[in-house]
Amino acid sequence: MSRDLRPPVGILHYEIVQEQASALGRMGSALEQSLARLREFDAAHVRAEAPASMQAARRKLVMEAGQALWMFVVQREASGLRDSRHIMRTYNVPGEVQRCMGLVPVPSKPASK
Repeated sequence: MSRDLRPPVGILHYEIVQEQASALGRMGSALEQSLARLREFDAAHVRAEAPASMQAARRKLVMEAGQALWMFVVQREASGLRDSRHIMRTYNVPGEVQRCMGLVPVPSKPASK
């Protein structure tokens, strides 16, 4: 007598949906954290008077937020949630972060000797 040891399709589907929801939560938290770091930086520094080193640090935060936004949008779309306007409004994503969403930073060249 052979027994079918495969899980029922319903249980497998439930586990997949549960993992998708968990991944969405992690991506949403990562976006919130990166946007909070950017807002904290902006609150602590006057942008117009910032030296080049501060501008580079801010640009890095913007790129990190753009990457977090990209990961969240992709995960949502993979789950069937295609309209990202809701994310932009809910998380109050700055336009500059939206514009760099999905961009891969170019590694800097090492200084020549």
